[in-house]
Amino acid sequence: MMKFKRLLISLFLLGSTLLANIASAENYTLWVNGRGGGGVIGNYASFTYWGPASTAAGVNKKAVNWDGYNSIASQNGKIRDALDCFCTGNNWCYIATHSAGDLMMGYTLANYGSSSRMKKNAVANSSGQCSNSDGTAQTGWNIKWVRAASGAGGGSELSDAGSWALSEPLVKDLKTTTARAMYNHNSTANVWFYMYAGAKGTVYSGILPGQDDEAVSYHSTGGVAGSAGRSLCNPSDWLCNDLTMGTAANEGGSTKWAYHSVVFRDDNETYNHYASGNWLGIISVVRTAVVNSAL
Repeated sequence: MMKFKRLLISLFLLGSTLLANIASAENYTLWVNGRGGGGVIGNYASFTYWGPASTAAGVNKKAVNWDGYNSIASQNGKIRDALDCFCTGNNWCYIATHSAGDLMMGYTLANYGSSSRMKKNAVANSSGQCSNSDGTAQTGWNIKWVRAASGAGGGSELSDAGSWALSEPLVKDLKTTTARAMYNHNSTANVWFYMYAGAKGTVYSGILPGQDDEAVSYHSTGGVAGSAGRSLCNPSDWLCNDLTMGTAANEGGSTKWAYHSVVFRDDNETYNHYASGNWLGIISVVRTAVVNSAL
């Protein structure tokens, strides 16, 4: 009888532990800004870069703020802190990026996506860091996907031409040849990057090849591989090759990086690059997709 009671107690405690672990599991949506920054670094509730914090933007949304000025390498620790906080242990993350935020996430996963990470408790201090949860580690982070609004993983010709302030360390990183050589874009720790390419360009963006959203061209926003940018367009434009949907090779034979898929191409040339303080431009398309799928 005593052995039976001990067995029941052990099973009860085991069940309680399992229920506690299940109850503590959460999904989070992390938004990683691009050039210019604006949000308070370390404050995951500061959505200044994007728009009103009250706007729906995925389950348990968090703003992963970095300064948008200094180099990708020097600011990368801010992103790793957030991923450690919210994407380890029983917790999983959805990631949304804008512009240079795509370069930042690509760099993070290529260089640290298979590294050992301590499991954290998802309770951040003022610096944006969380404490260890149970003293154990895991390999990489729990990330369901990345959705990139106007991804600049392939750089921008505006940086090449000096249209942005050349004194900014980030602008040097955003040169097309530099961005493309910065890390292995095919190495994503098996995380999919879903690309959203805007096409509402202007006259002054004529130095950008093919279709663009005033700041970044399709060769980058479409996750297209190669050592430099190329001219890619919508099917209605007969003057250059088409950027294809999904993972398929583009017209003319150029290919996309591994684990990169075009899920939105701005065929109607409706969306520009900018949030304009209210989740606008190509960001609005990503936000809608995130609200519908980051649950």
